[in-house]
Amino acid sequence: MISPEIAARPQASALGGIDHQSEPTLPMELLELELSLEGYTGGEAGFCEAVRRAAERSGGELLFDLPASGLVQDCRRIALLRIPGDGEEMRVVLALLDENGTEIRMQAPDEDTAPLVRFADAFIELLERI
Repeated sequence: MISPEIAARPQASALGGIDHQSEPTLPMELLELELSLEGYTGGEAGFCEAVRRAAERSGGELLFDLPASGLVQDCRRIALLRIPGDGEEMRVVLALLDENGTEIRMQAPDEDTAPLVRFADAFIELLERI
């Protein structure tokens, strides 16, 4: 379910930074991903695989997932994905498993999650060098 708070968050640019000049709407790529995860009931154990399949269907990839540990409110796990954005640019987005383990919501990076996006960018650069 797409919450109004998520829809109102600033969009991330293709480079993973926040674009404060853009309209505060949920990017189409995130909307499509969130819709593909609608009805998720797999709990924490199936989160990674569900997000991986959704990312692959959209032409993207799962980078990694980790426990939320207070990084994002009201969620248990965070997955970072790289998905196609406008044009041929790839962008990093977050998939969040709620506290109950019953719903996955998508989120564009924001100021609170910027350190995770920087880590993801470094992770991508490392993988590309290998």
